[in-house]
Amino acid sequence: MANEQNIRERLNRIFQETFDDDSISIHDNMTAEDIDEWDSVSHISLVLAVENEFNIRLSAAAVGKLSNVGEMVRLLTEMSDGQ
Repeated sequence: MANEQNIRERLNRIFQETFDDDSISIHDNMTAEDIDEWDSVSHISLVLAVENEFNIRLSAAAVGKLSNVGEMVRLLTEMSDGQ
């Protein structure tokens, strides 16, 4: 079972790698508007990287409901608790 802090650390690394920016530090209210390079193409790369890192599949509906990073952390925490 992965804890929320572990998920945040892994997710932060994914963001840094996806956007090629080691200065990124995710926070719950972060959205695509907070990162200039976050466009539709990088969004797909981000989702794929999350799926690979956490060995999960995210439905388009689940991803579409996420409005910020905090919601993604909660979803990943719930999914990891269910495994």
